[in-house]
Amino acid sequence: MRGPAVLPRVPGRPELRTRRERFDDLVLDIVSEIDERWQDRLGLVEYAVEDAPQIPDDWSVDTVPLSSLVRGSGTTPTRLVIFRRPIEHRCESRGDLEAMLLTVVVEQVAELLGIDAEQVDPRYDAE
Repeated sequence: MRGPAVLPRVPGRPELRTRRERFDDLVLDIVSEIDERWQDRLGLVEYAVEDAPQIPDDWSVDTVPLSSLVRGSGTTPTRLVIFRRPIEHRCESRGDLEAMLLTVVVEQVAELLGIDAEQVDPRYDAE
């Protein structure tokens, strides 16, 4: 079978959202809630999603980072980058994906604030 399984209502725009768009929506939902709750202590934070981290050739660790946190200084904002492909690779279902994203974002925000992850979001589960 060739062509779309669902005809788009708006010509030129796919009817179904891509995996990347669905992932971005999940990240945005989680980040929005946490950022709203902690905005007074977080300050200016840029959130981004990238497909995969740029790993140097001499990387000797067997793990791939799921996110990156670069602290800002002066007028440069703090930047939290979530890596889509390594996270999706570790998840079997949408529920797993939501839990993994929540865990990654909460742990990075906790690191940034210098508090326990359980304080950042009540939904956080250390396991």
